[in-house]
Amino acid sequence: MITTPKIDLSRPLHENLLEILPLIAANAGQAEIDRTVPRENIELLKDIGFTRAFQPKAYGGLEVSLAEFAECVATLAGACGSTAWASSLLCTHNHQLALFSKEVQQDVWGTDPRATLSSSVAPFGKTEEVEGGVMFSGDMTWSSGCDHAEWAILGFIRKGSEVDPTPHTHFAVVPASDYEIIDDWYACAMKGSGTKTIKVRDVFVPEHRIESSKALMTGKSSGYGMYPDSEIFFSPYRPYFACGFSAISLGVAERMIEWFTHRSKTRVRAYTLAEVGKDTPAYMRLAESRHQVNAARALLEKDWNDLSQQSKRQVLPSTEQLANWRTNQAYAVKMCIQAVDRLFESSGANAWFTDNEAQRLFRDSHITGAHAYTDYDVCSQIMGRHLVGLEPDPKLA
Repeated sequence: MITTPKIDLSRPLHENLLEILPLIAANAGQAEIDRTVPRENIELLKDIGFTRAFQPKAYGGLEVSLAEFAECVATLAGACGSTAWASSLLCTHNHQLALFSKEVQQDVWGTDPRATLSSSVAPFGKTEEVEGGVMFSGDMTWSSGCDHAEWAILGFIRKGSEVDPTPHTHFAVVPASDYEIIDDWYACAMKGSGTKTIKVRDVFVPEHRIESSKALMTGKSSGYGMYPDSEIFFSPYRPYFACGFSAISLGVAERMIEWFTHRSKTRVRAYTLAEVGKDTPAYMRLAESRHQVNAARALLEKDWNDLSQQSKRQVLPSTEQLANWRTNQAYAVKMCIQAVDRLFESSGANAWFTDNEAQRLFRDSHITGAHAYTDYDVCSQIMGRHLVGLEPDPKLA
């Protein structure tokens, strides 16, 4: 029987998360059936303030550190990867919005401080410049958690400023009343993330709801410096936006180690009656995966803390630091996937049943390495070019 969670908002966020974790884990199967995060999960996370982790305190947000947030995401992923994926993005979009204009922040949070945003940041949107803004259309894919968001951040290409007129990605903030959600998320991993398509047709987006991606990365956006006492907002948006992907991979891998350890202690081979936990191959696999995941955690924790300290000093990261942070995350994800694979491939045929947690962990682990930000084939090129002194390739951004 799952007990009623004890919520005390004066406690650290992670402590309250642990209280609701059994309920979220119990809903993991239903999330996959529904192909979206159960509303109960979202309400539980809202009740403990999780979705407001990166929201400015001016609107009632928590402004937790990156390290504390990433630890919460990893913990949540061990219970339900889909819930962690969708809800962590609802959180990180708040950090992004806090770098936009004061006007759009007021639009989103002024009447509903608990409002959240999903996104489709790839620049698939089609726009026409009109007086006071743009007319926006597009089928905006990969919008995780959109079922639970009141707004969306959508990408499109637009010319830059007079100083740098080169066309590049911009983001438009659009209310849910201006778009339709297409129920097309039929995937074999993160099944419950509700990563659906947002359909927009000829919607006017005023100028104050538009921001340049370059400006968001270089401290030149409309809202940069708006909260001088809030250290988390003296950082480019992207490291915060993307921090959840590797944290989820870590949390899934750590849960797989727990599952395999328990399974090995109780598993008996059907034909020989041998106790698997006493088999040398089983505990050797477990040891290597544990070491690999430990290494991934150490790498990620260092970057979470380094980024937090950089933001605290109100110093924007260098190109080298940004390259390191992104590619380190991708390498940590690669290690976590390898650790999961090593254990799953020796877990026996029962692990393949659809009601077995292990096969969900196996599937969810692999998709954490499929995101554009964590694709190690891309990231190894980024780091390799940097190491030999070549200019960044814009096709690898």
